[in-house]
Amino acid sequence: MASLKLLLSQARRHCLSTPASSSPLHRLPKYFSSSSSSPSPSSESQPPPNDGGGADPELPRQRRPPQPVPIQPVSYAAKPKEAPPPSPETPAPIREPRARWTREDARYMKDAPSISPVSYAMRVAPLPEDRASADAAVEGAEGEKRREGTEFERRRAEAGNQAAMMRRRRLSRVLEEEEQAMVPFPMIIKAEKNESKAVYDLAEAIQLIKANARAKFDETIEAHVRLGIEKKRSDLIVRGSLVLPHGSGMKVSKIAFLGEGADADEARAAGADIVGGLELVEKIANSGGKFNVQKCFTTPGFMPKVLKIAKILKPLGLLPNAKQGTLVSDVAQAVREAKQSNVDFKMDKTSIVHVGLGKMSLSENDLRENIGAFVNALLRAKPAGLKKTSKYAGYVNSFHICSTMGPGFSVSIQSLSKAADHYNKVSLS
Repeated sequence: MASLKLLLSQARRHCLSTPASSSPLHRLPKYFSSSSSSPSPSSESQPPPNDGGGADPELPRQRRPPQPVPIQPVSYAAKPKEAPPPSPETPAPIREPRARWTREDARYMKDAPSISPVSYAMRVAPLPEDRASADAAVEGAEGEKRREGTEFERRRAEAGNQAAMMRRRRLSRVLEEEEQAMVPFPMIIKAEKNESKAVYDLAEAIQLIKANARAKFDETIEAHVRLGIEKKRSDLIVRGSLVLPHGSGMKVSKIAFLGEGADADEARAAGADIVGGLELVEKIANSGGKFNVQKCFTTPGFMPKVLKIAKILKPLGLLPNAKQGTLVSDVAQAVREAKQSNVDFKMDKTSIVHVGLGKMSLSENDLRENIGAFVNALLRAKPAGLKKTSKYAGYVNSFHICSTMGPGFSVSIQSLSKAADHYNKVSLS
């Protein structure tokens, strides 16, 4: 701000001290005039006359008015006219030979690349016949390339086939050498195919079971029957009960009888373990689902009262049923047979029946009669919806017997049919 004030004060002093006639603006027309006369330097360098204002002619340098700069005229040479083209009569002017390059010129032009002139052929629009000939030439070239490619592919395929044949020959040669050479231990042993097991006669199968018995306890003879009933057919269920002629050798079942009056007395006389009427039904209903017996018998007249506890007996498998032989009219005979090792059988979810038919201590004839009795009961339990032409065809697919710890043996259907017929004759006589 201080410098600005100083500048303004000096400008004001300069304007007051310089007369109007000494202003450089009134000399501008003289400078821009086209006159050739120019002011002499002596006149320009003279100081302006003093107009009596009392000002000192020798003012300081910074206060003197700026001196005008003289403009010197500039003249340009006239452009030469173009020379007329040389006529045949007038010889062309001889050009002076170009001066040789100096060492300095060669220094800069040494590495400059040489540029050779390039000429291009004249392009002319083709005619229709020229186009046809060009297309034919292109097609011919493409056909030639195609034929060359086909030939190359054929040769390549032949080379691949030859290489594959050589590899097969080499591999076969290596395999032959390996077969001839001794293979060190361990050797790769091929797995043997499972051959179909032989089917034995019932008597022969029992002999083999006794011969292969190695356990230290009295093993059980078991029968496993695969039935020809579809797993989805829930309406076709095979179940039944029978009394083995020579006993199963197992513990005697604990039997209960639900009934009143004379039927209850007969059950006690036949050897029933638990006998009772309505009081026993109430006791089972309040037992919380616990009833420790193996079989439960009743009569058709007392069955409606037993149905009150069906939710408890059915999960335990104790609900009286005519197919199982627990819903009977002859109470004494049913209880007596149950005490004589009565055996129950039922088909599982895989359409197989598993049942024990005696002990190893029994003789071969006793075991044969027990198996015959089971086959007879199995035929009686055949579902009515399974209709086949034969008793066994489509019903019994396979029959195997084994001991508890021994191997199993397949039994022929013919020998089983003979054992069932023999049991019928003995039981009827």
